Amino acid sequence: MKNILNAPFVEEMMHTAANMYRLGWDERNGGNISWMLDAQQVGEYLDLNQVLRVLPLGFDAKAIAGKIFIVTGSGKYFKNVDRDPELNLGIVRISENGQDAELLWGFSDGGRPTSEFPAHLMSHMARLAVDPENRVVMHTHPTYTLAMNYVHELSDSKFTHSLWQMCTECIVVFPEGVGVLPWMLCGTNTIGEATAEKMKEFRVVIWGMHGVYGAGKTMDEAFGLIETVEKAAQIYMLTAHLPRVNTIRDEEMIELAEFFGVNYRKDFLLG
Repeated sequence: MKNILNAPFVEEMMHTAANMYRLGWDERNGGNISWMLDAQQVGEYLDLNQVLRVLPLGFDAKAIAGKIFIVTGSGKYFKNVDRDPELNLGIVRISENGQDAELLWGFSDGGRPTSEFPAHLMSHMARLAVDPENRVVMHTHPTYTLAMNYVHELSDSKFTHSLWQMCTECIVVFPEGVGVLPWMLCGTNTIGEATAEKMKEFRVVIWGMHGVYGAGKTMDEAFGLIETVEKAAQIYMLTAHLPRVNTIRDEEMIELAEFFGVNYRKDFLLG
């Protein structure tokens, strides 16, 4: 059996968490990541028949029964993940009845997955229904995106339009736009269900006055989506109080989207 600490998915989680903390997106124990893994690959590092603990999920995840995830822990700090991955990360499998998470590795102090894990799993299920290759869900608190929540209308179309205007790449990177939710109580199935509903249309969902959920086929894709939204929000916040002399016009965004062949939300432009 190979050393689990050398597994590429453990190393990637360590590097990503450290990078997100370095960027200031995940203060204290803020933020969480879940990544659906290939069972055959995990089997090279762990005995899949050895379940350490059974952790109730609090909702029905039977649609992804048997799927294995590496996930950050509840109350854990991103800055500590690369220092002690076995304490701060866990690898779990969704039970056959969909009601529990079977711990295969990690959470060595008796911990459990992030309190947002049900919301993650609901988003995984929603994204898999529209993109069978989706693997990653990432929640984080990027500073400028969060600041923008306080000065901009929380509307899918209007928030998206403002972001698209900030960087030429935006309509190409997230042509479907971003979904936006009002402030809701975190750590509940209610916000998880609302996020999953948005995830049917968007790979990025903003939690009003809280943070962002991003999804993707790979860690890079999910991270890059959030990174691009955050850069656009930063430019918005740096210029919002100044006279607008120039902007990217709607017809120019259409030209961009059609040149790069992306399927953009036409109803978010021109009126």
